[in-house]
Formats: sequence, C-alpha cells, structure tokens
Amino acid sequence: MPPRSPKPGSRDIVHHPVFARFYARQSVAAEPVIGAHRKELLAGLSGRVIEIGAGNGLNFAHYPGAVSEVVAIEPERLLRRLAVSAALRADVPVDVVPGAAEALPVKSEAFDAAVVSLVLCSVRDVPRALGEIRRVLRPGGELRFFEHGKAPGTLMATTQRILDRTVWPPLFGGCHVGRDPLAALREAGFTLGAHRRFLVPAKGPRLPSSYCVLGTARRPDAS
Repeated sequence: MPPRSPKPGSRDIVHHPVFARFYARQSVAAEPVIGAHRKELLAGLSGRVIEIGAGNGLNFAHYPGAVSEVVAIEPERLLRRLAVSAALRADVPVDVVPGAAEALPVKSEAFDAAVVSLVLCSVRDVPRALGEIRRVLRPGGELRFFEHGKAPGTLMATTQRILDRTVWPPLFGGCHVGRDPLAALREAGFTLGAHRRFLVPAKGPRLPSSYCVLGTARRPDAS
C-alpha cells in the first residue's frame, strides 16, 4: 500500500517545527549507535504492524520481510514528511498517517503487533495512549517498546523530576525524562515479557535521557 499523505488543510495535532528539525538531524547522526537497538526491537515481527510516533521513519529500514504492512502514525508535519520519504525506500509496505497516540485513527483489534520507539516520553497522556494501543491490538497481540525513562539512582531521578517540571519538555518537543514506561505498561493492563535495561550512550557521561529499556509486552487474550 503506498504512503498516504494528510488531507490538504488538515490541522496538526502536534506542532514542534524547531524541535522537529533538530530531531531529524540528531537522530540520523545517532543512528550508528541507535540502529542496532532498532534492529533488535523489530526482529521477528510479522503480520500487520502499527508504529506509533514514527518520527522521521528510521525504524522502517529494520522491519523484517514477514511484516505484511506497517501503518505508521506521526503527528508532526515535518517528521511525517520525512517518514513518507523513508517509507518509499522501505522493503515492506509502509503507510504514513497523521494522528495522535491518544486517538489512533484505526479500527479496533486490527493489528498483530504495535511498536513504540522513544515515544512514551513525549505523549501528552500516557494511560490514554496505551489504552489506544491495547484497543487496536488483536487479543494476544504484541507490543514492542524501546523507551528512555526514570533513572535508578536517587540523585539522577531527582534531577529528572526537576527537569520535567521546568526546561526539558519545552526544549525537547514535550519529552519527559523521568517517566516509568514499565510501570505505565503494567497499569495499562499489558503483560510484560522479556526486557532489558541499558544506557545510551553505553560509555561516557550519563545524561538524564540515558536510561533506556527495550522489550516486549502483550495484550491479554481477554479484554
């Protein structure tokens, strides 16, 4: 299925043009490090997949051939335009669609798997977004996640809370460094599978955004 463009005159739900330009450059520069995590995140997927917050489409190159279609949701106009270009180069069919995580423009129980990659830090309403992901997954469907979040140490966790209440979200497109993605997944009713914690970058100074987790969760078979 060819990528779909937003309707002329449609109003963007998220509009961070300055941050979007910064993110587009920074994410490409970081791909030598992040690319291996993207590949791990998506390995073994099959069937119909929804990716929430696709950004500039850097995940698209890593989807395995067993994936029949990716519906990629991206609310920011500049990043969505870059994602459309990336979709044209992908080895699997990718349909780029405007929309927000809190109100996914797709039918219920329509997907075998969902992907969130450095997204839950910036959605406005995490419980609602995860509720939407659970809605669109088929019973037993898998959620793949790669997120950064709350640090284990008291000092850094305190620093993250201060940053989240002050300068970090306005500077970085609504991003929050101190959220706890694993706790949020459990509270949303997902069953956590295998996951691992790691630092990005692995060596060097630890940043407020360095504390990452990558893994799987499932929507229970019963609603």
